[in-house]
Amino acid sequence: MTKILLIVHVLAAIIAVGPVTVAASMFPAAARQVLAGPADERARAVLRNLHRVCRVYALVGVTVPVFGIATANSLHVLGDTWLIVSMVLTAIAAAVLAALVLPRQSAVLEGPAEIADTKRLAMYTGIFNLLWAIVTVLMIVRPGSTTSV
Repeated sequence: MTKILLIVHVLAAIIAVGPVTVAASMFPAAARQVLAGPADERARAVLRNLHRVCRVYALVGVTVPVFGIATANSLHVLGDTWLIVSMVLTAIAAAVLAALVLPRQSAVLEGPAEIADTKRLAMYTGIFNLLWAIVTVLMIVRPGSTTSV
C-alpha cells in the first residue's frame, strides 16, 4: 500500500504542481503583452487560459499533501524534521498561491493593470516556485532519513 500511496503522491505533484508553476511563471510576461497591445484578443485569451490553469490545478494540487501525509504515515516518518519542514513550506507555498498569486492574476485580468503589477506578480510567483523547489529537494534528499545517501 505504501508504494501505491507514494506513486499517487509523486504523480499528483508532477501533474498538479508542475502546470501551476509553469502557467504562473508564464502569466506575468503574457500580461505584459496584453498591456502592450490591449486590443489583442489572442493575448488576452492566453492570459485567461493561464489563469484558469493556475486555478484548476491549484485545486487538484490539494491531493499532493493529502497523499503525502498518507505516505509519510505509512512509512512512519510523520515526526521527522525534514518532513515537518516540507509540510510547513508546502503550507506557505499554498498560502502564497492563494493569497498573493491567484488574486493578483485576477486583478490583472480585470484591469486596469500596470507593468509594476506584473513585476510584483512575477516576484510572488518566483517565491512560490522557490518554495516548491526546496520541498522537492527535501523530498528527494530527506536529511536525516535512513534512506538518504
